[in-house]
Amino acid sequence: MGHRALLAYERPEESYNIHYSHWGALNLQLKHDIDDETPFGGHDVHAEWAAEIFEQSCGQELPSGLLKSDERPRTTVYPDPEATGLTKEEIITQHLDFEYHEAFYVVTTEFDITAYRTLWFGLQHVCERINDGPKFGNGALQTVRWYDGEPVGDGPLRGRFEALKDVVGDLIDDDVLTHDEAIEYIIEKLTVWCGTEQELVVRTPS
Repeated sequence: MGHRALLAYERPEESYNIHYSHWGALNLQLKHDIDDETPFGGHDVHAEWAAEIFEQSCGQELPSGLLKSDERPRTTVYPDPEATGLTKEEIITQHLDFEYHEAFYVVTTEFDITAYRTLWFGLQHVCERINDGPKFGNGALQTVRWYDGEPVGDGPLRGRFEALKDVVGDLIDDDVLTHDEAIEYIIEKLTVWCGTEQELVVRTPS
């Protein structure tokens, strides 16, 4: 199944390239596995190769020969970018699948890394009255606290969020809340849980 993550790497001109990692959301591990020597994670890979690929990916075109080589090392993050030269807003609203991607990372040119847990607002799996819901631009990104290199409260956050969706799903079915009111309630709860220590980014369909 994997623990899928999307990563936004900042380019020198302040746009971003996006890359995919099939296991990168597990324990938000990529926050500590990515640096200037191993920009695609994995400390057992050839750093020189990865650094060269990363430098080239920030240019105009990626040299296909390097990426297609059968001898290239395996990395946690796929070195082939899914798209290049995007704004962060474009990535969050058009490329980040809030159901499919479990985590989202933003990597600056100085390799300062922000790890977000993705929280999808889709209610069709917990509510009989809701048949579908968009997966793009429909959810929240929340950072977590870190202690001794470990994400504190990451598991409980996801558990509480799924429980919250179950509750509002029942309230919609019982005709207590409308769908819009339920989403507003979810956002209010997330804002309280987040407090002032974590960052919360919310996107809903316009």
